[in-house]
Amino acid sequence: MANQKIIAKKQEVVEEIKAKANEATTFVIFENHGLTVAETNDLRRKLRDNDAEFKIYKNTLLTRALNDLKIDLGEVLEGPKAIAFGKDAIAPIKVLSEFAKNHEALEIKIGMVDGEVADIDKLNKLATIPSREGLLTMLAGGLMGVVRDLSISLDLYSQKIENN
Repeated sequence: MANQKIIAKKQEVVEEIKAKANEATTFVIFENHGLTVAETNDLRRKLRDNDAEFKIYKNTLLTRALNDLKIDLGEVLEGPKAIAFGKDAIAPIKVLSEFAKNHEALEIKIGMVDGEVADIDKLNKLATIPSREGLLTMLAGGLMGVVRDLSISLDLYSQKIENN
């Protein structure tokens, strides 16, 4: 029979995974075997800079936690995998996609975005969306155009009134 301390420790890890999955807006499961220690540390740093976290768990514990959360990812959890949790819906996907372009050893498998399972195609589409800052810049640029046009129109109208 298994030692009670070992069972308790495993349950602790399952609870940790469940807590991280519930807190995260997005999590992505990927293969990272073949990355060097320096590359892995670089990936961790890039994810941390984008308010995301990279962890490696035993597949059995990860499967148990996801089953408890009623999340079915199919046969993806076979072989060594890592998981990135992020509070931003897009940031971890963008970081992993960019990193995978330069490192063939990293292969994105599947993820959860805003409570929905996202396959590799959906993750690739999400990776092309500009960052939050980029979207805000585009919005500000669009609003400035409207304000500029309004000011020109008001100026022309005021000149018309002065001339009459």
